[in-house]
Amino acid sequence: MQDLPKEALVQVAAYFQTLSEPTRLALLNLLRDSERNVGELAQATGFTAANVSRHLALLTQHGLVARESRGTSVYYRIADESVYALCDLVCGNLARRFERVASDRAAFAGLAPRTTASRTPTRRARSRDA
Repeated sequence: MQDLPKEALVQVAAYFQTLSEPTRLALLNLLRDSERNVGELAQATGFTAANVSRHLALLTQHGLVARESRGTSVYYRIADESVYALCDLVCGNLARRFERVASDRAAFAGLAPRTTASRTPTRRARSRDA
């Protein structure tokens, strides 16, 4: 990306924006195994066929998905397998980040304030109770 003109950066941003919607990521996951039509994808995701079609149109527009008409049905398949390598890279990065955060939190687990029920009475409370 270092020397890309602004127009190219806009296209790169649009590509990433296409991947920024969980529904579209779910559709890409479903298409990883085999091609499917809108009805199959709608049933698998629980979304309406119209919603799935809208997302597939955007994925097709950005070259991630290809479509093929067969009779009265349109089948979709992955057009660019490298999207999975990109998604796997991002998922791995996020997993490592979450592990670091969890590790950092675990280091402080013993320092968390104790609950009221587990606290020993303070000097003032002990003298009041006596």
